Order: sequence, then C-alpha cells, then structure tokens
Amino acid sequence: MTDKQRIETFIEKASLVSARVVRVDSLGSAFEQTIDICRSKQPLDPQMETAKPLDEIKETRVLAAPNLDDQAFAGLESACREADGILLIRKDIRDYPAGIDVGLTLVDFGIAETGTLVLNSQTEDIRLASMLSEIHVAILRVSDLRESALSMVEDLQAMMARDTAYTAFITGPSRTADIERVLTIGVHGPLELVIMLVGE
Repeated sequence: MTDKQRIETFIEKASLVSARVVRVDSLGSAFEQTIDICRSKQPLDPQMETAKPLDEIKETRVLAAPNLDDQAFAGLESACREADGILLIRKDIRDYPAGIDVGLTLVDFGIAETGTLVLNSQTEDIRLASMLSEIHVAILRVSDLRESALSMVEDLQAMMARDTAYTAFITGPSRTADIERVLTIGVHGPLELVIMLVGE
C-alpha cells in the first residue's frame, strides 16, 4: 500500500465509524482548528458538582490537552488566550468531571484498515481527556499511520514494554446499542471524534 493509499483508506474507514478527519499541514494549524471547534460549540451546562466553582467556568469552554510537550502546550496556551473564553488545562482533569468541552490528544499511531487510533494513555489525565470530553480532537501525524495492526507489531511491543503501559485503541466516537438495539452515540465517552491528520 502506498502512502497515498494508506491515507485514503484511513480517511474512508474513519469516516465509516462517524469520525471526522481534517487534513492540516502543521501542528499549529491543528491547534487553530481545535480552537475554532471549541469556540463554535455551546459551553457545557454541568449537571454535577465539580472541584471548581460552577460560576467560574459557566460561560467558559474547557479545553484539556494533557499530553503536549512544554513547547506545544505554550503555543496552544498563547492561542487560547487570544481566543478568549477558553480555559486550557493540562493536569488535574479529574477536577472537571462535568465540564470538559474538548479533549485534545496527540495519538501515537493510526491504523488505516480500520480507521483506528492508538493512544498511549499512560496517565489518568490522558485517559480522562479522551473519555470525559464532549468532543475528542486527536492529532495524528501522517508518518505515524500504519497499514494494519499486524504491520505495527514492533511498534505495539515497544509501547507495551513501558513501565506505565496503558494503550487505548479508539475507533470512532463512543457508541452503544445495548438498549433495544438502538444505536446511541456518546453514552460512554465523547459525542464526536475529530482527527487532525498532520502532514502530506
């Protein structure tokens, strides 16, 4: 499979499971798109108590980005300040169980044949950002896109060899058909998955 075919297959398969794939040319562009997504949605109306006073975050959209390195986080933080109305958090995500509008994660790999994302969820904050947010934005570099799960055995073995290994496979937004076989989106996790595919 050529690089072009791998990208096309990934976009097709991810779309089939209700994920939205956006092509961007840089990490900065992915951040801009994420801020636009965050600003365009209504702020959450928390239905449960949080560790932060509700009046502090009532008109603010909460963007959680736990696994960015310091430089990338600083760039996103600067863009969020300019956007106004967005509270960017990196840790202690447990303090916002009822109010994470957007969770932003850098994923480790993508699997073209199933449209699946592979995320090293080694910390609780990464897990919460990808599961408690209303919208999960996942950034995937084209260079980290693999043809199939079988073709990335060595990559997976390296991930699992880490002391804090906790690998998540994400295919589309949260869904269930447990109740009378009616498909429901967002019951156990995000209502929407947006994949920022970075690179050519």
